[in-house]
Amino acid sequence: MIDLILEHDKELEKIMARKLKDLQKQIEKTKKIEETINKQPKINEKSVLKNRLHNRGLEVLEIAEKMYPNETKQVVEKLIQLIIEKKINGYISGGELLELFRSLGMNIRVNTSISVQKGGKLIPLSEKLKGEK
Repeated sequence: MIDLILEHDKELEKIMARKLKDLQKQIEKTKKIEETINKQPKINEKSVLKNRLHNRGLEVLEIAEKMYPNETKQVVEKLIQLIIEKKINGYISGGELLELFRSLGMNIRVNTSISVQKGGKLIPLSEKLKGEK
């Protein structure tokens, strides 16, 4: 009877040792996969959008993020998705982005100034008009 119990314990130890070895192999495989994934360059999705903005587009985006952070985040996510899916090709100007935000009810205010060239220098239009009076 004792021999049977000892024999049973030895079998149990062999099974447990084999299972432990299998688990260690699985852990090693998982670590290798994770290392491979971590070595791949990650795409910064926001940079995808920023690379497509021109003509004050980045400025409009930053103002929108300050004025309407939650809404802008949703718009940005959708724009990134459309760019990645190649449904938006080319560049997005600041005016186009501003028009998009305004069409969504987000009244973004962008500081603008009109300058004129006088004597090889750019001067604000208001100064030019003051000088003519």
